[in-house]
Amino acid sequence: MTDHVEVRRGTYHDSVALMVVSRTAGDVEGVEAALVAMATELNLSLLADLGFNAAAFAGAGANDLVLAFRAADGAALEAARAAADAALASARKPAGGGGFGEAAPARTLGAAARRGDASLALVSVPGEHAFVEAMDALRSGLSVMVFSDNVPVEQEVALKAEAERRGLLVMGPDCGTAVVGGVGLGFANVVRPGPVGIVAASGTGAQQLCCLLDAADVGVRHVLGVGGRDLSAAVGGASTLLALEALDADPATAVIVLVSKPPDEAVADRVRQAAEACATPVVLGFVGPRGRDLTATAAEVAGLLGRPAPEPRWWPAPEERTGRYPFLRGLFAGGTLCDEAMTIAAAELGPIASNIPLEPSWALPDDLAASGHAMIDFGDDALTRGRPHPMIDHRLRLDRIAAEARDPSAGVLLLDVVLGHGAHPDPAEELAPALSGALRTARDAGGDLTAVVSLCGTRDDPQGLHRQAEAFRDAGASVHLSNAAAARKAVELFDRSG
Repeated sequence: MTDHVEVRRGTYHDSVALMVVSRTAGDVEGVEAALVAMATELNLSLLADLGFNAAAFAGAGANDLVLAFRAADGAALEAARAAADAALASARKPAGGGGFGEAAPARTLGAAARRGDASLALVSVPGEHAFVEAMDALRSGLSVMVFSDNVPVEQEVALKAEAERRGLLVMGPDCGTAVVGGVGLGFANVVRPGPVGIVAASGTGAQQLCCLLDAADVGVRHVLGVGGRDLSAAVGGASTLLALEALDADPATAVIVLVSKPPDEAVADRVRQAAEACATPVVLGFVGPRGRDLTATAAEVAGLLGRPAPEPRWWPAPEERTGRYPFLRGLFAGGTLCDEAMTIAAAELGPIASNIPLEPSWALPDDLAASGHAMIDFGDDALTRGRPHPMIDHRLRLDRIAAEARDPSAGVLLLDVVLGHGAHPDPAEELAPALSGALRTARDAGGDLTAVVSLCGTRDDPQGLHRQAEAFRDAGASVHLSNAAAARKAVELFDRSG
């Protein structure tokens, strides 16, 4: 193996763009590891963990770009460098302002806000820098969507207090999905316009609801993501309450839906009171043991609008059978989809171990090793530090699928696949062969592994909903457009008689 580390001083690139660059270089044949990132303390720590020589990036700082590759030989290394350079050039925006008399480009959010008539800023920088940028946007009179994760909760509280004082809205931090006036931001599915407004303390929960409504011919006007912690005791539902008020005041919104992972009970009570005070009908979609699944929530919304909600489509596996499988293993990109699946499965199978457990005693160890039923949220903040979200990069899940295939205690694999803008351009290209290979590996070893896929998407998503579904079915999985139905199918495969 050959290592190469290069530091480019004073070279800045957006962190999201660099995730794509890292992936592009890492996909080159013969490349074992690739990291192209700003030289923050976290990223330098990741380089050290990967075994790169620390002397090669000594003295590098957060304003420097570091490129690190490990490849089978020099040719693969040069190919990785060339791929990274091409991706960096493609990601670099034109500098602008080069002609005589033209204004120089704005260098801060505040400066950009003063030049135009924008009302919303999108912040996507490393979590440690998001507070400064978001506060600049608020003080410039802009509402803000904070795509960044790993933002301390005390900073979130401060941002939302500032927004309330100014009559603005903070979506996030860790707001992966939003739709404003029909325009998708972050991870967003292609849905028809319509009369539904969604307040979402959940990204993939909002996407699943949008997709289920779209399949029922119900359109969406706004999705106001508020961040997964908004309904926690610490944040107190600050953005949720403001978003409810804003949608209630919108005459084009006929139904409001609130989607959330299990909320703090006291905060949930406060939100219920606010919902009851709205003139617009509000449907509460709290996912979890005390709530209900997203498919049922979508059916209620459709009913309020006079639309029957058809049973979400599904594709049976080529070979369907019930067996005495050892344990269920869920490998999720979406935290709310993982929560929903765990709630459904635990009601039938008992405790489900997880890195986002429903009960504290069900927590997986730090190495995520599982000995019984288990579900992992690979999109959790702890697993996305310094790497792309699993809706973009499947590597962590690909590794885990292979590991589960070799584990005789794994019987049923359940995983979600999320389509739409921002997500991987062709998930089935990587995940379907991995699934078929895992099923074959297990059976060659005398095991009997089976697979179920929850596919979150719409007919107009760029990846091709039906093509994706058929690829996973052909790989040997049953495929469901309802995450709740996928979880129930996974449970159904277990023969629990006698």
